[in-house]
Amino acid sequence: MPDSLTVFWFRRDLRLEDNAGLYRALIAGGPVLPVFIFDSNILDSLSDRADKRVNFIHDTIAGLHNKLQMTGSTLYTFYGTPLSCFKQLAEQYPITAVYTNTDYEPYAIQRDKEIKAYLQGRNISFHSYKDQVIFEQQEVVKDNNEPYTVFTPYSRKWKEKLNSFYLKEYPVERYFNNLCKHNERVLLTLKEIGFTKVAYDVPPAMLDEAIAMHYDETRDYPAVKGTTMLSVHLRFGTISIRRLAAKAAELNGTYLNELIWREFYQMILWHFPHVVSGCFKPAYDRIEWRNNEAEFGKWCTGQTGYPIVDAGMRQLNETGYMHNRVRMITASFLTKHLLIDWRWGEGYFAEKLLDYDLAANNGGWQWAAGCGCDAAPYFRIFNPYLQTQKFDPQAAYIKKWVPEYDQLTYPLPMVEHSAARERCLRVYKTGLG
Repeated sequence: MPDSLTVFWFRRDLRLEDNAGLYRALIAGGPVLPVFIFDSNILDSLSDRADKRVNFIHDTIAGLHNKLQMTGSTLYTFYGTPLSCFKQLAEQYPITAVYTNTDYEPYAIQRDKEIKAYLQGRNISFHSYKDQVIFEQQEVVKDNNEPYTVFTPYSRKWKEKLNSFYLKEYPVERYFNNLCKHNERVLLTLKEIGFTKVAYDVPPAMLDEAIAMHYDETRDYPAVKGTTMLSVHLRFGTISIRRLAAKAAELNGTYLNELIWREFYQMILWHFPHVVSGCFKPAYDRIEWRNNEAEFGKWCTGQTGYPIVDAGMRQLNETGYMHNRVRMITASFLTKHLLIDWRWGEGYFAEKLLDYDLAANNGGWQWAAGCGCDAAPYFRIFNPYLQTQKFDPQAAYIKKWVPEYDQLTYPLPMVEHSAARERCLRVYKTGLG
């Protein structure tokens, strides 16, 4: 073991190529010890011990470990609170610096503050870099330095600011010689972190350019392969946002807009952390939700009597994925037709989605409920029948997930659309005064 070590801490950046923080650590001189922490603060709160996301993360970490071993290095894995793991690291190894990539969620901000304070107390420097977004925090703001709260002007400024500098990749591979050279096997098993193996389906971390090129024509049709399916990889950083944004800018403006939406919600969460538990527009916290638990149960299990809604919920429960158009339909149905608090739905998606991302999930649910940072009025209420006619006209998606939808065994609609719409408008109007 050398006299001094630099630690690189993997988090939402589970790849070696084009990794900003890893590059910075390696060019600082090394040797660099790569580390991943299975955070018990997060993992212990998960109710499902066969969680697909944990399986995906573990498999990805195993892949990283194998790649690092090919360079003569390895990946140290820990299970516990990040603070306890860094105490262990700092006591065992001659660490002089820790490098990582910035995470913008409230928990992550508090975690990093704690870690930085502890490390500084031991004269260990802490360095954090932008990696999971093209523009962060204050980089895209109004001319008066206030954050944008509506997407369209934000996206306009985002595109104006974009140039090749922000898309430049980091040549990490050139500096692999600065990785710490040792071959100890230190990969924790799933069992050791309290989880069991389960099958999941995640496509490769590779952009299908043919799909991206026609994204604007195909993205709204859940029965066709019309989206890139890269949301899981964006969430865990198994694909480079710089590489993806460069391709999107070249191939399809609508697809680029989807990547900008992701950054918009990240920025909203960073500037307005109250959205985690409250409405972006506080007036909407006055809405009196019905919160009927039996009705929520029917929505969760895909038994609402609305085939497009049920198809989405069953797809989610079985695969950990739901088509984006259908996410909007199911969220609108829960909040507007059933008048169930958007936080209930957001929480259910958080448990089930493989690509769960706090900023995007929160932003999407508040958009559906009408209480988020969106210029559209609250009386936008999706009609599930019209949505079906427009986006699944042959019922191909519905037939896949709800094969009994046209049989007597299929439940009747749990609420009539026009009556639910009127009730929703009445309750919202009363709540908002």
